[in-house]
Amino acid sequence: MSIASNRELAENKLILLYILDKLNMPVSNLQLTKIVMENKLMNYFIFQQFLDELCSLKFISPKITDNKTYYTITPSGKQTLDYFVNHIPKGIKLIINNYISNVRKNIRNETFIKADFTPENENEFTVTCQIREDTFSLIDLKISVGTKSDAKDICKNWQKHSQTIYSEIIESLIKPRD
Repeated sequence: MSIASNRELAENKLILLYILDKLNMPVSNLQLTKIVMENKLMNYFIFQQFLDELCSLKFISPKITDNKTYYTITPSGKQTLDYFVNHIPKGIKLIINNYISNVRKNIRNETFIKADFTPENENEFTVTCQIREDTFSLIDLKISVGTKSDAKDICKNWQKHSQTIYSEIIESLIKPRD
């Protein structure tokens, strides 16, 4: 293997550490893949291989929540990044910084606001809506509905308006009743 390709391999691993460090929050494989692919930072297979290698080296910590794997940079990953960050080209760091500043809120909402449904039978769907702050669950709501269309609408509304809906639920629950 040539020196240039060794340098590129190391650079790609540092790029993944850099992304996780800049996000400063748990991020799913899908979200991380989207960042890497939309910015053409490396191909998908190399990305997945390096993600796995960084986990094996304990530079990245995977955590499974709700059947999804979320990744964070570990202290040893942060230390390694701090030591070698100058090996990432300035242009790539600028691309990553700009992209993350533009999508941070969406990533945070995707991570902490969840809505999904599961079919129970032909005419019953269970919708689960959640809002989390770090590891604390603000609300975890399960609702049974009769149609797939209703389940999809609830999920769509929750994703777009969860804070307002949450406030309305709390307001309704604490309102004095006679």
